[in-house]
This record gives sequence, C-alpha cells and structure tokens, in this order.
Amino acid sequence: MRWTCLFASLCLATTLHAEPIPDRPIDFVNEIQPILTRGGCNSGPCHGKARGQNGFQLSLLAFDHEADYAALTAEARGRRIFPAAPEQSLLIRKATAEMPHGGGRKLTPGDGMTETLVQWIRQGMPKSAPNAPKLSRIQVEPTSVKLGYRGQQSLKVTALYSDGSTRDVTKLANFSSNESTIAAVTEHGQINAGPLPGEAAIMARFMDQFALCQVVIPYPGTVDPKVYDQWPKTHFIDKLVADKWQQLNLTPSALAEEPIIVQRLYLDLIGRLPTPDEVRTYLADATPNKRERLIDDLLSRPEYADFWANKWADLLRPNPYHVGLKTVFNFDGWIRQAFRENRPYDQFVRDLVASTGTTWRNGATVIYRDRRDPAELTTIISQLFLGIRLDCAKCHHHPFEVYGQEEFYSFAAYFERIGRKGVGISAPISGSEEMVFHSSRPINPVSHPLTGKRMTAKPLFGEAAPDSPDVDPRQTLANWITSPKNPYFAKVMVNRVWADLMGRGIVEPVDDLRATNPPTNGPLLDALADDFRANGYDIKKLLKTIVQSRVYQLSTAPNAGNAGDLRNYSRYYRQRLRAEVLLDAICDVTGVPESFDAMPPGSRSMQLWTHRSSSLFLDSFGRPDPNQDPPCERTGDTSVVQALHLMNAPNLHAKVTSERGTVAKLVAEKKSDADTLRELFLLTFSRLPTPAEESACLKLFADPSRTRRQVIEDLLWAMINAPEFQFKN
Repeated sequence: MRWTCLFASLCLATTLHAEPIPDRPIDFVNEIQPILTRGGCNSGPCHGKARGQNGFQLSLLAFDHEADYAALTAEARGRRIFPAAPEQSLLIRKATAEMPHGGGRKLTPGDGMTETLVQWIRQGMPKSAPNAPKLSRIQVEPTSVKLGYRGQQSLKVTALYSDGSTRDVTKLANFSSNESTIAAVTEHGQINAGPLPGEAAIMARFMDQFALCQVVIPYPGTVDPKVYDQWPKTHFIDKLVADKWQQLNLTPSALAEEPIIVQRLYLDLIGRLPTPDEVRTYLADATPNKRERLIDDLLSRPEYADFWANKWADLLRPNPYHVGLKTVFNFDGWIRQAFRENRPYDQFVRDLVASTGTTWRNGATVIYRDRRDPAELTTIISQLFLGIRLDCAKCHHHPFEVYGQEEFYSFAAYFERIGRKGVGISAPISGSEEMVFHSSRPINPVSHPLTGKRMTAKPLFGEAAPDSPDVDPRQTLANWITSPKNPYFAKVMVNRVWADLMGRGIVEPVDDLRATNPPTNGPLLDALADDFRANGYDIKKLLKTIVQSRVYQLSTAPNAGNAGDLRNYSRYYRQRLRAEVLLDAICDVTGVPESFDAMPPGSRSMQLWTHRSSSLFLDSFGRPDPNQDPPCERTGDTSVVQALHLMNAPNLHAKVTSERGTVAKLVAEKKSDADTLRELFLLTFSRLPTPAEESACLKLFADPSRTRRQVIEDLLWAMINAPEFQFKN
C-alpha cells in the first residue's frame, strides 16, 4: 500500500537507515519520537489522524509526547510492547512488515532505527529524563545553492540542543520542495535540479523544527551585460527586481505600448475601461508628467473607493442571512467609506479589531456579530492582518510554523471579553440589531483544550501591553498588530496589493507568510513594507509607488530569455478581469447598463453591497458563494462555463443588439467604416487596430450579404469574446 505523508508529497515506503545508538539510556523524546516521525507513523494519513488508525492513535507529528508515550506503552494494556522479547513487539513487527501492516514496511530488521527501538524496549521504555536536553533548532547545510541543468546537491541537517550539544539528523529528517519541477529532493536529502530554470525552497523538517535551503537554477546561456546596465534603477522596485533577474540570468520583456499602459492603469486603479475620448486625450498630451497626473486623477475618482472596497468585501463581508441584511448593508458602507476617506490602513485595522457599538450604526462591529467564538476570530484576524494561518495550531502544533495550541489559545484570549447585547443570531432571518461592547469579565473564557488551563491573552511574538480589566484587550491587540515593530502587518498588505497589480504575489498564497513559504524576492517585499510604513500606511501612495515603476510597464509578451518565468516579474503576468469589472466593461462597451435587485437603476456591479443580488454572469465568473464564510479569495481560472456564457448568453446578446446601445448609436452616426472600426477598438481594447486587423475587418463591411448593423454587432460580439478583452493585458 502506498503511504503518502500529508505534509510532504514523498513516498516513505523505502528502507530507512541510521547509525546504531550506543548502549546507554535512550531518550523517548529526542530519539524515539524522531524515528516515528521520520517513518510517517504520526502523519495525517496514518496514526496521526484525528481518530488514529485501527485503534492506535499518535499525536500529529509528535506534538504531544505524554500522550504518545502512553499510547505506545500503556494503551490496549500495553500489548504493543513485549518487554520479554522486544523483537516480537507489535511496534517492531508491524513497522518491519513481519506482520500485516496497512502502512507497509517502515523499518528494516537490523538497521539502526529498528535497533534503537528494540534497545529502548529492552531498557524498560524509559521516558525522557526531566533534565534531558531540549531540541532548540535545526540547521541545514548549505543554506543556499546554485545548480546547473540536472545538477545535484546533498544536504546535511544538524539538530542543536539546549545543552549546547549537536547531532547529525539528516537520516531522520523529512524533506520537501515547494517547486519540485524545478528542484526535487529525495527522502535522503539529495537535491536534483530539473530541466527548467527558476528557484525552489527545500524544507528540511526534524520533529517540530524546520530549516530551508534556497536553490537557484539560472537560465542557460548568457545575457548581454548592457541589458542590466541600461535598465533604470532609480526606483527601488526596479532595482530590486533587476537584481533578481541578474541572479537568474533573466531577460526582461520590452515595455508595453502606451495605450496598453493606459488601459492597465484604469483597470488596476478604478476597475473600469477608459473611454475612447480618455484614450485619445491621453495620447495627444505631450507633457512629460502626464502619466503621474493620470495616476493622481484616477486615485481621486469615486470609482476608486468602490473598486477597492469590493476587494475587501470578499475578505470581510459575511452572509446576510446569517447576520442580517441591514447589518451587512452597514458593514459594506463602512468599508466603502474607509476607502472614500483614504483612511490609513493601520487606522482601518484598529477601527475594525477594537470596534464597539451597534451593528446598525458602526458597521465594523459586524465582524463580531458574524464570528462569535474566540477561536474563529483568531483565525480570521491572524490570517487577514498578519498573513499567519493559525488553523492547524487550533488542534496541534502547526506543521510548518513555530505556533502550537499554547500560542493559538493565548491569542484567542484577546476575544474572551467581547460583550454582546441583543437578539443574537437567528438565521436565516437574523434581522435584529446587536450591541458589541467591552466586558470587564470574560464572556467566553478561553482554556487550553488539553490541559484545561485558563489562558492569558498574549501576542504570537514580541511584547504587548499587559492585560487589565479596565482596558479592552482587543485595543491592546490592535495596537500590537499595527505596531511598526510588527514585521508581518505591512508585509501582508503590500503583498496583497502587489498581487492585485502584478498578477502574482511575492508570497503565494498572499496571506500565508511563513519561513517555509519564502518570498520570491525577500528584499523587494521588505522594501515595499518599509515604504508603506514610512508613508503612513497610505494605500493610494502604495498603489502609486508600484504603478510608477518600470517593472509595472512591461509587456505581457515573453521572449526567449524569460518564457518560463512565472515568479520574477520579467514580464507582466496577464490576469482575467474580476467578475464585476468584466460585467461593467461589457455594459460600458455595449452602452446598456445591468439591472440588479436591491440597487438603484444604473448601478454598477462594483457597487453591489451583497452577493445575494442574483447575477448568472457574476456567479459564472467567480463571484464568491453568498453562503461562503469570509475571507473569500477568488481565483482567476477560466472555465468552459465562462466561454459558453460569453458566446451564448441571451442577456449579452440583448445588450449588443439593443436599440439604445452602442451599435445602434454607431449606425445612426453614419461614420465611415474605418472610423467606426477604430471606435470599436478604442472602446473595447483601448487601442487602434493594427493594419492587418483593419484590413480584415473592413472586408466584412464590403460583404453585400450582411447589413452594416449586422457587421458592427458581429465585430462587437467577437471583441467581447476575445482574450484581449477578458484579460488585463
């Protein structure tokens, strides 16, 4: 039976070897647990799952040593251990496949690991001594390596203990790669470079500690030094990105044409296409600072607030049938108002985390109407504003982080004194108002699930103000989260914004910042975060900083020196437009607005305050399910449903053929065929047609079997279905 570890896609069904242990007392924690972890015995698919396997349960990845010791030596009346004949113990015979074992062979009779287990049983299964050294950390050597095509490198893992001792644990460590197609790693720690250039992070794990080795595989060949010397480096983004290109031997694409940059700015900053007149005006402007003036103008428009609030609504806005329709309406209004005011991001977060008042007057309090359990609040607050996913630590030690249940429930204790007054949740109606306030006593006391110990509010790292009955602990938490000393706060926000603008986060997923998920360009992420802090957490300034870089202006067209690059921004990465942006764009180019329930006539989809407003189009293009709990991250994946909808939807056909739409107006204006064609291209693609496109399209107008109106309708329909319209170029 193939046995796959939940946390590393490595087959562990091979023979494991280790050096024999000297004849001395064997430490359960430091020597037995690593063997069980290396063999995968306590991983998710086997005995580490929630209810164990076949009556035998171990803690996931050995996070609970006491429970594991009891499971091995005392449970089932100790039948897993046979002290009189250690080699005949179930623990040994099943692991060596001398008896049927669903997990297959994990150990080989006579090897170092098996002998260590046998000797431990022979010694009477000693527990760890109270003064036994504790595992402090591990280190991997080398920490970084540059490999050529099909190159190889062996890793060494060393464990460092609290008493200063060290131990080579390479044969007991688990290894995994975050990009196995670029650089794979064997179970013995040998890195094998693949045929593709790029980067990979190799993770070595021993017990609850981990270390990384960064692997760089440059593009083959050479790049003319002039490529990097001539690249402007006055903007810190351009310099740091170019430094990475030089390290990887990447050649950047050419700059995009100016009309494409204009369309990109409109779509990225306000979520709508420029009109033909706006494109013409910009292209006719000969002043040197016209791009900066356009950026400032776009950031001052009302569409900016609706567009960026729509993104944050995915992360915060709950199901209206769970918390109440009016409640969600108020929450949506609070989010939009924050962006209209350009409220500093740190103030936005403090207002939300420490919010008090009624759900009908202070929309920020809705987060505490929706999430009522401290554990639920812990996961959403840490993920959104710190980029730290604590879900795993709720039940066991996080497999890829330093956080365990102690840290999780200490963090959750910040939410135990939230008072609520009102009817509460009565889904699916939940229409009542509710008051959220700070209580001087715990309303939802937080205890450790294993020990039952009452937890004291404590941040995940660093220091925060001490708890006091007179001070709302959420205010203390908000101050700690937004502190300039907190490295995660600014990083997760700039990473989120960078991903929106550039097509991929410096860290992916954008809200999963951890040592085992390293950034593709760490110096760039740090520099963006520093700039964001220095500018008072001003989101508009952050946007302006990024879109003014030369990297942002690159073409989407790859070249021979960057065709395989998907992580280092040597070209601009295309993105499918958000559902709301695409629908609004269709309404703009057809000249026929959409009609939505619970919205005034003429409203744009970007202004919708709830996903409960029915729209087959928005649902087809990835709008979150209204019953899905936030945060909701959208994907830019395409689907057959989307293609069929654009080609066949009666609603879209009605917009294209409408008597009050764009086509009817173009026919009535009686422009020349060439002028009509140019207007269509400016309207949909924000550019003029190429000579080849113009020649091919003008032939359609000369076809006597079709009317002029039919030709214009067909052209507009084809343009809406073109990838250039559906994707940000």
